Amino acid sequence: MDFSLEEQHTDLRTLTAGLLAREASVERVTAHEQSGAPFDTTAWKAMAQAGLLGLVLPEDEGGQGFGAVELAVVLAEVGRRAAPVPALACLALGALPIARYGTPEQRRELLPAVADGESVLSAAYREPALTGTATTARADGSGYRLDGVKIGVPYATVAHRLLVTAHTDSGEAVFVVDPAAGGFTLTPSHTSHGHPESRVKLENVAVPADARLGDGAAGFLVDHAAAAVCATGTGVLAEALRLTTEHIRTREQFGRPLATFQAVAGEIADVYIANKALDVTTASACWRLANGRDARAHLGVAGYWLAEHGVRALHTCQHLHGGIGVDITYPLHRYFAWARYLAHSLGGAGEQIEALGVLVGDGTGEVA
Repeated sequence: MDFSLEEQHTDLRTLTAGLLAREASVERVTAHEQSGAPFDTTAWKAMAQAGLLGLVLPEDEGGQGFGAVELAVVLAEVGRRAAPVPALACLALGALPIARYGTPEQRRELLPAVADGESVLSAAYREPALTGTATTARADGSGYRLDGVKIGVPYATVAHRLLVTAHTDSGEAVFVVDPAAGGFTLTPSHTSHGHPESRVKLENVAVPADARLGDGAAGFLVDHAAAAVCATGTGVLAEALRLTTEHIRTREQFGRPLATFQAVAGEIADVYIANKALDVTTASACWRLANGRDARAHLGVAGYWLAEHGVRALHTCQHLHGGIGVDITYPLHRYFAWARYLAHSLGGAGEQIEALGVLVGDGTGEVA
C-alpha cells in the first residue's frame, strides 16, 4: 500500500511547516516557556488566519470539511516544531467530534470561534482506572447529572467547552460541558513538556439534554484522540532524528565524525526505523478513520510503536548527543519531553499491547 502524500496534503504540509517555522522558531518557543502563558496566542492566531484551525470544520461553518488524514499532516508539523499551541486538544478532541456528531446549534455556537482562534475546546476522556468509563451521566428530568473523575485533560483551564465521556443507561456518550458550571473542580497537574493539563472532578454537574452529542461520538473521540497523539509523535520523532543525524555528522571523536563509527551508525538506524514504522502505522490508521473503517487495531500498533520504540528512540538520540542532549538550551530536550508525554497520553506500551490482545482474541478489530 502506498502511503505517500497526495498533492493537496503536500501543499498543506508545506503551508503548515512554513508558518510554524516563523511562529514556533526555537527562539519563540524558548520565550514562550519563560512567559508562563498557557499557549502562544500569536502563533495560534496565525494558524487561524492561514485557515488551519478550520481544517476539520464543516464547510457551512467556515471550514474545509477535512478529516483525520489532513489533521495528521498539521499535527505532525506541530510536533516537529514542538509548537506551544493547543492544536491536538482543540481540533482532534474538540472540534472534530462536534463537527461530526454535534447538533446544528452546537456547531453554529462553537465552531466558528475555533476557526477564528477565539476559543479553545478540549476533552475529558481519560480516567484513573484503565478499564472502561467510570464517569456516569444519570438522567435528571430533561437533562443529566455527571459524576466522576478525569485525568490528563489538556488546556482545561482555558477551554471554552469540554467534551466529557460518560456512561449512561444506553451506553457510552459524550457531553459538551461548560467547565465554569457548578460541580467542576480543576486541579492543574504537571506534564513533561510543560503544557497545561488538569485533573477534573465532576460532582453532580447538571447538563441539559441537548448537550449530548450523537450516538457513536465516544468511540469516535477516543479513536481520533489516539490518531492525533500518534500523528504528533511522528513529527516529534522526525525532528529528533534530524537533530541527531546532524550532530553525529558534524561532531568528531578521535579525529573522525561520530557517524563513521559502526556502533553509532547502528543506533541511528534504529531511530530511523522507529520513525518510519510510526509514520506508516499512523498513516494506515488515519486512512481507515477517514474512510469509516475500524481502525482500532491499527491505532494499537501505531500507539505501541510510539510508546515503546518512539520513546526508546528518543533515549538513543539523547545518548548519541552526550551531555548536550539534556542541556535545556539545546532543542532536543523538548522532543524527549514531548515523546514521554505522548506515550503517557496513550497509557504506555503495555496498554496498547493489552488492547491489541483483546481485539485479536475476540475478533472484533479489523486488522487487514
